Amino acid sequence: MKEFNYDQDFDKLDFREHSELYQVGRGEQGVLLVQPYKGEILPHWRFKTPEIAKESAEKIYDLYQNYKKENDFVGMDMSRKFIQMGYTRAMRYAHHKSGKKYAENGSVYLNDEAPEKRESALIFKEYWDTIREDKEYLKMKKEHREKYEK
Repeated sequence: MKEFNYDQDFDKLDFREHSELYQVGRGEQGVLLVQPYKGEILPHWRFKTPEIAKESAEKIYDLYQNYKKENDFVGMDMSRKFIQMGYTRAMRYAHHKSGKKYAENGSVYLNDEAPEKRESALIFKEYWDTIREDKEYLKMKKEHREKYEK
């Protein structure tokens, strides 16, 4: 797998028109760069409370399903990235109420539990697991990587 190319002109590229330039990358790489998907998904991404997280995860998963119906792998993967980021960010806040993991000197802040954020994270985790087990998603991901990411 090639390294994620952060040198692309993300401000001008439309990845719906140029899906061949999209890279899955690792984890959430490119989640806040790839348009028009960022603009379509980001407004729905929230995790402040479990209720908000549930509404957010459901909406993003609905977008995922719509992209799937349109055979739009990039949209599906970007939805996956936002759901994954919902989990990882909410877990960070679950462990560190300020959201900051590191102090200015580089040391890790002590764990300061926020149970509400953990609950939000687990809501996103359910949707993330569902996507990661979706056979059609996995097939399309493999095909995309074989075709474009050599």
